[in-house]
This record gives sequence, C-alpha cells and structure tokens, in this order.
Amino acid sequence: MPLLEQGEPIADSWIAIDDSTPLPAGQGVISLARFLADRPNGPVGVRIGAATTPEQLAEVAARAAMVVIEFPGTKDGRGFTLARRLRERYGFSGEIRAAGHILPDNYVFMSRCGFTTAAVPEGTDLRPWKQALTRFPKVYQLSA
Repeated sequence: MPLLEQGEPIADSWIAIDDSTPLPAGQGVISLARFLADRPNGPVGVRIGAATTPEQLAEVAARAAMVVIEFPGTKDGRGFTLARRLRERYGFSGEIRAAGHILPDNYVFMSRCGFTTAAVPEGTDLRPWKQALTRFPKVYQLSA
C-alpha cells in the first residue's frame, strides 16, 4: 500500500502487527485494544477508529510514537476530528496517518487537520493526490 507525504510516495518504516503476533524490536503498529491492554514500551504505532473516546485518545497521545486513523467510509469525518484533537488538545507531535476509505478530494483537509501521511490503495493514480494539495491556494480558517 503506497504511503504519501505531501503528495509524494515515501517508504513505510512501520510494520502492521496483528493482536496474536509478538511485537518486533522495530516499529510495529498495533490495535488500540492491544495498546490499552499490553501498555507496550518503545516506539509503537496505534491503529484507532472513529469511535475512539477522548480518554483513549489522551492515552494514545501520551504514549504512542505514531497513530493510524482508520476512516470507515468516505462520508465519515470523525477521523478529521481525532487528528485535530491529537494535535491541538493533546499536543501529539508524531506521525498521524490516514487510512481506510480516503479520497484525494479530502487530502488538503487531512493535512490541515494534522495528518502527515496517507495510506492509499495499491495501484492508485497518485497525480490527483498531489494536485489536491494545490487546489485551494488560500484558506481562511486556522489549521492544526
């Protein structure tokens, strides 16, 4: 799955780990349930969903090195709110990755909400993603 940063493909140094696999010494991305239960130390990424509570989000911000926010559908904007809360309310400074049902039309808004990377499906035409960042050269609202 290609990973984009500022519209350009980059290498992904994170490894997705399922709940039954031991954590590797490197950078692993685990589920929120495992993160809350195991309380791992070291560089760990966490996959969260749209239903993540503020209490869970605060714990993720305090201990995770990277957060993957899963969008369950293209009409579900709760992931934007989670990214803003991580940046503005909880001071999270690590990578925030958008994944799941995401569209190039929303890419500029993702970056304004605090997302740093986006995981797009294999075989995706990357041109619309890069073009999306320049579609609105002026903005009037504050961003994360």
